Amino acid sequence: MNNEQLEALKTRYVADGAATATPQFADTALNAEIWDANGERWIDFAGGIGVLNLGHRHPKIVEAVKAQLDKVMHTAAGVMSYAPYVQLSERLCELTPVRGPERKAMLVNSGAEAVENAVKIARAATGRHAVITFDGAFHGRTMMTLAMTGKVMPYKGDFGPMPGNVFRAPYPNPLHGISEEQSLDAIRTLFKTDIPASQTAAMVIEPVQGEGGFYIASPSFLRALRELCDEHGILLIADEVQSGFARTGKLFAMEHSGVEADIITMAKSLANGMPLSAVVGNAAVMDSSGAGSLGGTYSGNPLSCAAALAVIDVIEEDAILARSIALGEALAERFQAWENRFSQVAHARHLGAMAAFELVDAEGRPDPAATAAVCAEARKRGLILLSCGFYANTIRILVPLTVEQEVLNEGLDIIEQALHTIA
Repeated sequence: MNNEQLEALKTRYVADGAATATPQFADTALNAEIWDANGERWIDFAGGIGVLNLGHRHPKIVEAVKAQLDKVMHTAAGVMSYAPYVQLSERLCELTPVRGPERKAMLVNSGAEAVENAVKIARAATGRHAVITFDGAFHGRTMMTLAMTGKVMPYKGDFGPMPGNVFRAPYPNPLHGISEEQSLDAIRTLFKTDIPASQTAAMVIEPVQGEGGFYIASPSFLRALRELCDEHGILLIADEVQSGFARTGKLFAMEHSGVEADIITMAKSLANGMPLSAVVGNAAVMDSSGAGSLGGTYSGNPLSCAAALAVIDVIEEDAILARSIALGEALAERFQAWENRFSQVAHARHLGAMAAFELVDAEGRPDPAATAAVCAEARKRGLILLSCGFYANTIRILVPLTVEQEVLNEGLDIIEQALHTIA
């Protein structure tokens, strides 16, 4: 079937809320390229929204999934477990920078599930109920994680009251007038006006905001947050669903700060396209709820676990962290050239290859219309490009870290051509 036939089926049978940005349908893909149902080629700078750090159909990951497929597809880990589940848990506990000499893990299916389970664990461990998150955060689409998400549209507007006991502070963002001290003061104010610290189970932060605009929490802010949590017996949860698994030049973004969380959540590129997420934390914290209280029918599926084990091997064997750093430097150099050339390009930033820039108007204000126009023009020229941000004016780059140099250059050239159309 071609794109047009598939679009007709989608219009007839897929809920409008499950919208797709384009009328094209992926047919085959390899590394940073996709061919649609009409045979047209696309350069992929979205990477499945950060899911494909190792590219589409990495051969070692495909091989691992196929080998597992010949053994066991599913038993439900809560009924009878299997080697990939416990082997992956071991690897993650060895690699994840959380507090304490002993760590434990549990596996689920999506980023939202990981975050929601982290909150459950924090509540069980502390006997408290409140959660503090930050403006601009994106933590998922379940009702609890929607309550934690700091952006209304398009995620929350149609769904009525959100679950309670979720409180929000401003994310430190000097570009938009919010200092680190103002953010910390806002949390202290919450303790006086809305929820006492003694009833707060956890603070949940993205060390680099994803949907919120690729804003980076500084090491000094994360240290201050860690100290504030320790002062009040609050658990610190780092949501690394988008920033994890080599995107920032470290396996986890928290490693740049030297700050250890009590719990880290991960998903997306953990299994490079297979549905899998994990919660890793201090063993005593992770063991705080009763037997059978965590899990799910498909949680830690054997095929996904096999994929994740292969992902870790590839990251280590193919020097992917070094590739991420080099890619980030190349993107930063190109962004700087655009800032010098185009008055609308501003505030370029990156941590490893988690890179973005903003588009602003003549007064320096966020320009979401220009941002949408650039993404649309890029798509006309065969490049899949994503915007994001609290003000919808950030263009983010999530190209696979394994992208070939010529494909990377071609994609960046397309962005530059698109920028010319709004200059």
